[in-house]
Amino acid sequence: MPTTEKNKTKKQLIREAAARLFRDKGYPATSMRDLADAVQLRASSLYNHISSKEEILKDICFGNAQRFLAVMEEVEQMEGSVTEKVMALLRLHIRTATEDLTSVTAFNDEWRHLTEPHLSEFKALRKNYEGRFQAIIEEGIRSGEFQAVEPAIALHTLFSAVRWLYDWYKPGKKITAEVLEEQVGGLLMKGLGRK
Repeated sequence: MPTTEKNKTKKQLIREAAARLFRDKGYPATSMRDLADAVQLRASSLYNHISSKEEILKDICFGNAQRFLAVMEEVEQMEGSVTEKVMALLRLHIRTATEDLTSVTAFNDEWRHLTEPHLSEFKALRKNYEGRFQAIIEEGIRSGEFQAVEPAIALHTLFSAVRWLYDWYKPGKKITAEVLEEQVGGLLMKGLGRK
């Protein structure tokens, strides 16, 4: 059963409000008072649900990292072509950009505000994901499915090509997530494919 506004926990509502504030104002400029106002609580009551602003940032960043790594695990075990594997990962990025407001916090710049040791842990998870994604691209180049390009350039071009969705896509747009997956994914895979 999908989560509705009515059956979300207070912590989920706080997390989503924080994500919107982090996106709109930036993490450093968002105060606990801003967050309390956004969820219609007193600042003192907010601490019954969260310990700090960084706790929310950490939850958002690590929750998203774990979701991406779980899908990476599935993709690595998939039968099928490398093209299908890269397309599955692109679908993940597109779906996340269109369905999860909190993801923008993890994928843009706000993760940089994590403090140690969380910052290093998060960077290691990002590096792990990127390395595994690049290994799939390298497999596609070796097999002849993809043109012979520098794998790191291909990887970061793919990431850059879906990053704009986080700012552009709003629920209710006439273009559905499925259309975006098909058209954006199709364009990117055509660019990677053999000439």
